[in-house]
Amino acid sequence: MKFTKPNSRQNQPHFEQKTSRRLSNATVTTSKNRKKVAEAQSKPVKSNTQTHSVKSVVKNPLVEGEKLQKVLARAGQGSRREIEAMIAQNRVSVDGRIATLGDRIDVQAGVKIRIDGHLINLLHAQKEVCRVLMYYKPEGELCTRHDPEGRPTVFDRLPRLTGARWIAVGRLDINTSGLLLFTTDGELANRLMHPSREVEREYSVRVFGQVDEAMLHRLKKGVQLEDGPANFKEIKFAGGVGMNQWFDVTLMEGRNREVRRLWESQGVQVSRLIRTRYGNISLMKSLPRGGWEEMDLTNVNYLRELVGLPAEVETKLDVTKPRRRAKTGQIRKAVKRYAELNKRYKK
Repeated sequence: MKFTKPNSRQNQPHFEQKTSRRLSNATVTTSKNRKKVAEAQSKPVKSNTQTHSVKSVVKNPLVEGEKLQKVLARAGQGSRREIEAMIAQNRVSVDGRIATLGDRIDVQAGVKIRIDGHLINLLHAQKEVCRVLMYYKPEGELCTRHDPEGRPTVFDRLPRLTGARWIAVGRLDINTSGLLLFTTDGELANRLMHPSREVEREYSVRVFGQVDEAMLHRLKKGVQLEDGPANFKEIKFAGGVGMNQWFDVTLMEGRNREVRRLWESQGVQVSRLIRTRYGNISLMKSLPRGGWEEMDLTNVNYLRELVGLPAEVETKLDVTKPRRRAKTGQIRKAVKRYAELNKRYKK
Protein backbone atom coordinates (compact mmCIF):
# COMPACT_ATOMS: atom_id res chain seq x y z
CA MET A 1 0.00 0.00 0.00
CA LYS A 2 2.91 2.34 0.61
CA PHE A 3 3.95 2.00 -3.03
CA THR A 4 0.49 2.82 -4.40
CA LYS A 5 0.46 6.37 -3.07
CA PRO A 6 3.63 7.53 -4.89
CA ASN A 7 2.40 5.78 -8.06
CA SER A 8 -1.00 7.52 -7.86
CA ARG A 9 0.76 10.86 -7.41
CA GLN A 10 2.95 10.15 -10.43
CA ASN A 11 -0.11 9.28 -12.52
CA GLN A 12 -2.25 12.10 -11.14
CA PRO A 13 -2.53 14.12 -14.42
CA HIS A 14 -3.68 11.00 -16.26
CA PHE A 15 -6.11 10.23 -13.43
CA GLU A 16 -7.59 13.77 -13.61
CA GLN A 17 -8.18 13.41 -17.36
CA LYS A 18 -10.11 10.16 -16.82
CA THR A 19 -12.12 11.76 -14.03
CA SER A 20 -12.97 14.71 -16.26
CA ARG A 21 -14.21 12.37 -19.00
CA ARG A 22 -16.39 10.46 -16.51
CA LEU A 23 -17.91 13.66 -15.19
CA SER A 24 -18.51 14.94 -18.71
CA ASN A 25 -20.32 11.72 -19.64
CA ALA A 26 -22.31 11.91 -16.44
CA THR A 27 -23.92 15.18 -17.57
CA VAL A 28 -25.89 13.20 -20.16
CA THR A 29 -26.60 9.98 -18.24
CA THR A 30 -27.69 10.89 -14.69
CA SER A 31 -29.31 13.95 -13.14
CA LYS A 32 -27.40 13.45 -9.87
CA ASN A 33 -23.98 13.74 -11.48
CA ARG A 34 -25.24 16.60 -13.70
CA LYS A 35 -25.79 18.72 -10.58
CA LYS A 36 -22.29 17.97 -9.29
CA VAL A 37 -20.67 18.81 -12.59
CA ALA A 38 -22.70 22.01 -12.86
CA GLU A 39 -21.20 23.14 -9.55
CA ALA A 40 -17.66 22.07 -10.43
CA GLN A 41 -17.43 23.17 -14.04
CA SER A 42 -17.74 26.49 -15.79
CA LYS A 43 -20.88 28.13 -17.30
CA PRO A 44 -20.33 26.91 -20.88
CA VAL A 45 -21.22 23.39 -19.73
CA LYS A 46 -24.53 24.66 -18.36
CA SER A 47 -25.19 26.47 -21.63
CA ASN A 48 -24.60 23.28 -23.62
CA THR A 49 -26.98 21.37 -21.37
CA GLN A 50 -29.70 24.01 -21.84
CA THR A 51 -29.19 24.05 -25.60
CA HIS A 52 -29.63 20.28 -25.67
CA SER A 53 -32.95 20.51 -23.80
CA VAL A 54 -34.31 23.21 -26.16
CA LYS A 55 -33.37 21.17 -29.20
CA SER A 56 -35.20 18.16 -27.79
CA VAL A 57 -38.42 20.24 -27.64
CA VAL A 58 -38.14 21.73 -31.12
CA LYS A 59 -37.07 18.46 -32.67
CA ASN A 60 -40.48 16.82 -32.25
CA PRO A 61 -43.26 19.38 -32.90
CA LEU A 62 -46.89 18.19 -32.75
CA VAL A 63 -47.65 18.64 -36.43
CA GLU A 64 -46.23 20.78 -39.18
CA GLY A 65 -48.83 23.10 -40.67
CA GLU A 66 -51.06 26.04 -39.80
CA LYS A 67 -52.32 27.02 -36.37
CA LEU A 68 -55.55 25.27 -35.50
CA GLN A 69 -57.45 28.48 -34.71
CA LYS A 70 -56.43 30.00 -38.05
CA VAL A 71 -57.74 27.00 -40.00
CA LEU A 72 -61.05 26.96 -38.13
CA ALA A 73 -61.48 30.72 -38.55
CA ARG A 74 -60.97 30.35 -42.29
CA ALA A 75 -63.62 27.63 -42.24
CA GLY A 76 -66.07 30.15 -40.81
CA GLN A 77 -66.27 28.75 -37.25
CA GLY A 78 -65.62 32.11 -35.57
CA SER A 79 -62.82 34.60 -35.03
CA ARG A 80 -59.39 33.39 -33.93
CA ARG A 81 -59.98 34.77 -30.44
CA GLU A 82 -63.32 32.96 -30.15
CA ILE A 83 -61.78 29.70 -31.34
CA GLU A 84 -58.86 30.08 -28.93
CA ALA A 85 -61.44 30.32 -26.14
CA MET A 86 -63.10 27.13 -27.42
CA ILE A 87 -59.73 25.35 -27.40
CA ALA A 88 -59.01 26.54 -23.86
CA GLN A 89 -62.41 25.16 -22.79
CA ASN A 90 -61.50 21.72 -24.23
CA ARG A 91 -64.31 21.93 -26.79
CA VAL A 92 -62.08 21.16 -29.80
CA SER A 93 -60.56 17.81 -30.70
CA VAL A 94 -58.14 16.74 -33.44
CA ASP A 95 -58.32 13.08 -34.50
CA GLY A 96 -59.99 12.20 -31.19
CA ARG A 97 -57.44 14.04 -29.03
CA ILE A 98 -58.40 17.18 -27.08
CA ALA A 99 -56.66 20.12 -28.76
CA THR A 100 -54.45 22.58 -26.92
CA LEU A 101 -53.43 26.14 -27.72
CA GLY A 102 -50.48 26.14 -30.09
CA ASP A 103 -51.49 22.98 -31.98
CA ARG A 104 -50.82 22.99 -35.70
CA ILE A 105 -52.52 20.87 -38.33
CA ASP A 106 -52.02 19.98 -41.96
CA VAL A 107 -55.37 20.44 -43.67
CA GLN A 108 -54.27 18.22 -46.54
CA ALA A 109 -53.47 15.29 -44.20
CA GLY A 110 -57.10 14.23 -43.72
CA VAL A 111 -57.30 15.19 -40.04
CA LYS A 112 -60.70 15.16 -38.36
CA ILE A 113 -61.55 18.19 -36.24
CA ARG A 114 -64.61 18.36 -34.02
CA ILE A 115 -66.13 21.24 -32.07
CA ASP A 116 -68.44 20.10 -29.28
CA GLY A 117 -68.43 16.68 -30.93
CA HIS A 118 -69.56 17.97 -34.34
CA LEU A 119 -67.29 17.16 -37.28
CA ILE A 120 -66.04 20.26 -39.14
CA ASN A 121 -65.89 20.18 -42.91
CA LEU A 122 -62.29 21.19 -43.64
CA LEU A 123 -62.96 21.37 -47.35
CA HIS A 124 -63.82 25.02 -46.74
CA ALA A 125 -60.56 25.58 -44.85
CA GLN A 126 -58.24 24.83 -47.76
CA LYS A 127 -55.88 27.69 -48.48
CA GLU A 128 -57.44 29.61 -51.33
CA VAL A 129 -57.74 33.02 -52.89
CA CYS A 130 -59.79 35.46 -50.82
CA ARG A 131 -62.83 36.51 -52.82
CA VAL A 132 -65.48 39.11 -52.01
CA LEU A 133 -68.89 39.65 -53.60
CA MET A 134 -71.11 42.70 -53.48
CA TYR A 135 -74.77 41.67 -53.45
CA TYR A 136 -77.88 43.85 -53.66
CA LYS A 137 -80.26 42.12 -51.27
CA PRO A 138 -83.93 42.66 -52.09
CA GLU A 139 -86.65 42.76 -49.46
CA GLY A 140 -88.16 39.38 -48.73
CA GLU A 141 -84.92 37.33 -48.69
CA LEU A 142 -83.57 35.71 -45.53
CA CYS A 143 -79.92 35.83 -44.45
CA THR A 144 -79.70 32.08 -43.91
CA ARG A 145 -78.49 29.14 -45.97
CA HIS A 146 -81.64 27.06 -45.66
CA ASP A 147 -85.17 27.97 -44.64
CA PRO A 148 -87.51 25.16 -43.50
CA GLU A 149 -90.48 27.07 -44.97
CA GLY A 150 -88.83 27.25 -48.39
CA ARG A 151 -88.56 31.04 -48.47
CA PRO A 152 -85.85 32.61 -50.68
CA THR A 153 -82.42 33.22 -49.13
CA VAL A 154 -79.54 35.50 -50.01
CA PHE A 155 -77.43 32.47 -51.02
CA ASP A 156 -79.80 31.22 -53.72
CA ARG A 157 -78.48 33.26 -56.63
CA LEU A 158 -74.78 33.47 -55.70
CA PRO A 159 -72.25 31.80 -58.03
CA ARG A 160 -71.47 28.19 -57.16
CA LEU A 161 -68.06 27.37 -55.70
CA THR A 162 -65.98 24.19 -55.66
CA GLY A 163 -64.08 23.48 -52.45
CA ALA A 164 -65.22 26.71 -50.77
CA ARG A 165 -68.36 28.52 -49.65
CA TRP A 166 -69.67 32.06 -49.43
CA ILE A 167 -69.85 33.55 -45.93
CA ALA A 168 -72.15 36.51 -45.33
CA VAL A 169 -70.56 39.56 -43.69
CA GLY A 170 -73.33 40.42 -41.23
CA ARG A 171 -77.06 40.17 -41.78
CA LEU A 172 -79.97 42.24 -43.00
CA ASP A 173 -83.47 41.43 -41.78
CA ILE A 174 -86.13 40.23 -44.20
CA ASN A 175 -87.63 43.73 -44.66
CA THR A 176 -84.28 45.44 -45.26
CA SER A 177 -82.62 45.70 -48.66
CA GLY A 178 -79.26 46.94 -49.90
CA LEU A 179 -75.57 46.12 -49.75
CA LEU A 180 -74.53 42.74 -48.42
CA LEU A 181 -70.95 41.47 -48.67
CA PHE A 182 -69.95 37.83 -49.08
CA THR A 183 -66.45 36.37 -48.82
CA THR A 184 -64.70 33.01 -48.94
CA ASP A 185 -62.45 34.01 -46.01
CA GLY A 186 -64.04 33.26 -42.64
CA GLU A 187 -61.47 35.29 -40.71
CA LEU A 188 -62.14 38.35 -42.87
CA ALA A 189 -65.90 37.98 -42.38
CA ASN A 190 -65.62 37.66 -38.59
CA ARG A 191 -63.29 40.64 -38.24
CA LEU A 192 -65.49 42.86 -40.40
CA MET A 193 -68.50 41.98 -38.24
CA HIS A 194 -66.80 42.37 -34.87
CA PRO A 195 -67.87 45.55 -32.98
CA SER A 196 -64.29 46.25 -31.87
CA ARG A 197 -63.33 47.02 -35.49
CA GLU A 198 -65.93 49.82 -35.66
CA VAL A 199 -66.49 49.46 -39.39
CA GLU A 200 -69.02 52.06 -40.57
CA ARG A 201 -72.38 50.99 -41.98
CA GLU A 202 -74.47 53.59 -43.77
CA TYR A 203 -78.21 53.28 -44.36
CA SER A 204 -80.80 55.25 -46.26
CA VAL A 205 -83.94 55.24 -44.14
CA ARG A 206 -87.46 56.56 -44.70
CA VAL A 207 -89.31 57.31 -41.50
CA PHE A 208 -92.95 57.98 -40.79
CA GLY A 209 -93.58 60.44 -38.00
CA GLN A 210 -92.73 63.89 -36.72
CA VAL A 211 -88.96 64.48 -36.59
CA ASP A 212 -87.38 67.54 -34.98
CA GLU A 213 -83.88 68.72 -34.10
CA ALA A 214 -84.18 67.64 -30.47
CA MET A 215 -84.92 64.07 -31.59
CA LEU A 216 -81.95 64.02 -33.96
CA HIS A 217 -79.72 65.33 -31.18
CA ARG A 218 -80.85 62.49 -28.85
CA LEU A 219 -80.24 59.88 -31.53
CA LYS A 220 -76.69 61.14 -32.06
CA LYS A 221 -75.92 61.51 -28.37
CA GLY A 222 -77.22 58.04 -27.54
CA VAL A 223 -80.35 56.33 -26.24
CA GLN A 224 -80.84 53.26 -24.10
CA LEU A 225 -82.07 50.13 -25.91
CA GLU A 226 -82.93 46.75 -24.36
CA ASP A 227 -79.43 45.43 -25.19
CA GLY A 228 -77.50 48.55 -24.16
CA PRO A 229 -76.86 52.14 -25.25
CA ALA A 230 -76.76 52.93 -28.98
CA ASN A 231 -76.48 55.96 -31.22
CA PHE A 232 -76.01 57.15 -34.78
CA LYS A 233 -72.58 58.51 -35.59
CA GLU A 234 -74.07 60.75 -38.27
CA ILE A 235 -77.58 61.73 -39.40
CA LYS A 236 -78.15 63.67 -42.63
CA PHE A 237 -81.48 64.82 -44.01
CA ALA A 238 -81.92 63.37 -47.52
CA GLY A 239 -85.31 64.67 -48.64
CA GLY A 240 -89.04 64.31 -48.19
CA VAL A 241 -91.79 66.43 -46.71
CA GLY A 242 -94.38 66.13 -44.00
CA MET A 243 -94.55 62.84 -42.12
CA ASN A 244 -92.43 60.90 -44.65
CA GLN A 245 -88.77 61.91 -44.69
CA TRP A 246 -85.52 60.28 -45.80
CA PHE A 247 -82.32 60.33 -43.73
CA ASP A 248 -78.83 58.91 -44.26
CA VAL A 249 -77.59 57.44 -40.99
CA THR A 250 -74.24 55.88 -40.04
CA LEU A 251 -73.57 53.20 -37.42
CA MET A 252 -70.32 51.75 -36.07
CA GLU A 253 -71.76 48.30 -35.31
CA GLY A 254 -74.44 45.98 -36.61
CA ARG A 255 -76.73 44.82 -33.82
CA ASN A 256 -80.01 43.14 -34.70
CA ARG A 257 -82.52 45.68 -36.12
CA GLU A 258 -80.51 48.48 -34.54
CA VAL A 259 -81.50 51.21 -37.02
CA ARG A 260 -85.20 50.44 -36.67
CA ARG A 261 -85.02 50.20 -32.88
CA LEU A 262 -83.22 53.53 -32.58
CA TRP A 263 -85.95 55.35 -34.49
CA GLU A 264 -88.71 53.42 -32.71
CA SER A 265 -87.28 54.54 -29.35
CA GLN A 266 -88.35 58.05 -30.39
CA GLY A 267 -91.86 57.00 -31.42
CA VAL A 268 -91.03 57.04 -35.15
CA GLN A 269 -91.67 54.11 -37.50
CA VAL A 270 -89.24 53.02 -40.25
CA SER A 271 -91.12 52.38 -43.49
CA ARG A 272 -88.11 51.72 -45.72
CA LEU A 273 -84.50 50.76 -44.98
CA ILE A 274 -81.62 50.31 -47.45
CA ARG A 275 -77.96 49.71 -46.59
CA THR A 276 -75.85 51.75 -48.98
CA ARG A 277 -72.29 51.46 -47.64
CA TYR A 278 -70.01 49.12 -45.65
CA GLY A 279 -66.71 50.78 -44.75
CA ASN A 280 -65.77 52.62 -47.93
CA ILE A 281 -67.52 50.07 -50.18
CA SER A 282 -70.67 51.67 -51.60
CA LEU A 283 -73.54 49.89 -53.31
CA MET A 284 -73.16 50.20 -57.08
CA LYS A 285 -75.96 52.27 -58.58
CA SER A 286 -75.97 50.09 -61.71
CA LEU A 287 -76.47 46.91 -59.70
CA PRO A 288 -80.16 45.83 -59.68
CA ARG A 289 -81.83 44.19 -56.71
CA GLY A 290 -80.89 40.51 -56.64
CA GLY A 291 -77.69 41.10 -58.62
CA TRP A 292 -74.09 40.53 -57.52
CA GLU A 293 -70.66 41.77 -58.56
CA GLU A 294 -67.27 40.28 -57.63
CA MET A 295 -64.87 42.87 -56.24
CA ASP A 296 -61.42 43.49 -57.65
CA LEU A 297 -58.13 42.99 -55.77
CA THR A 298 -57.88 46.66 -54.76
CA ASN A 299 -61.21 46.61 -52.92
CA VAL A 300 -60.53 43.17 -51.44
CA ASN A 301 -57.25 44.41 -49.98
CA TYR A 302 -58.92 47.59 -48.71
CA LEU A 303 -61.22 45.41 -46.59
CA ARG A 304 -58.36 43.20 -45.45
CA GLU A 305 -56.23 46.19 -44.44
CA LEU A 306 -59.24 47.70 -42.65
CA VAL A 307 -59.26 44.78 -40.18
CA GLY A 308 -55.53 44.10 -39.97
CA LEU A 309 -55.18 41.16 -42.35
CA PRO A 310 -52.28 40.78 -44.84
CA ALA A 311 -52.93 41.76 -48.42
CA GLU A 312 -54.12 39.16 -50.93
CA VAL A 313 -51.85 38.74 -53.96
CA GLU A 314 -54.16 36.75 -56.23
CA THR A 315 -57.57 37.27 -57.74
CA LYS A 316 -60.02 35.08 -59.63
CA LEU A 317 -60.91 37.95 -61.93
CA ASP A 318 -59.26 38.03 -65.34
CA VAL A 319 -57.42 41.35 -65.23
CA THR A 320 -56.08 40.97 -68.78
CA LYS A 321 -59.50 41.43 -70.35
CA PRO A 322 -62.10 44.15 -69.90
CA ARG A 323 -64.78 43.00 -67.52
CA ARG A 324 -68.15 42.21 -69.01
CA ARG A 325 -71.08 43.17 -66.89
CA ALA A 326 -74.42 41.47 -67.25
CA LYS A 327 -77.06 43.78 -68.61
CA THR A 328 -79.43 45.15 -66.02
CA GLY A 329 -82.43 43.84 -67.97
CA GLN A 330 -81.02 40.31 -68.01
CA ILE A 331 -80.46 40.31 -64.26
CA ARG A 332 -83.95 41.65 -63.60
CA LYS A 333 -85.47 38.93 -65.79
CA ALA A 334 -83.51 36.30 -63.84
CA VAL A 335 -84.73 37.79 -60.55
CA LYS A 336 -88.33 37.80 -61.76
CA ARG A 337 -88.04 34.22 -63.02
CA TYR A 338 -86.65 33.10 -59.68
CA ALA A 339 -89.51 34.83 -57.81
CA GLU A 340 -92.12 33.07 -59.99
CA LEU A 341 -90.52 29.66 -59.43
CA ASN A 342 -90.42 30.32 -55.70
CA LYS A 343 -94.16 31.09 -55.64
CA ARG A 344 -94.89 27.81 -57.41
CA TYR A 345 -92.73 25.96 -54.90
CA LYS A 346 -94.69 27.43 -51.98
CA LYS A 347 -97.98 26.27 -53.51
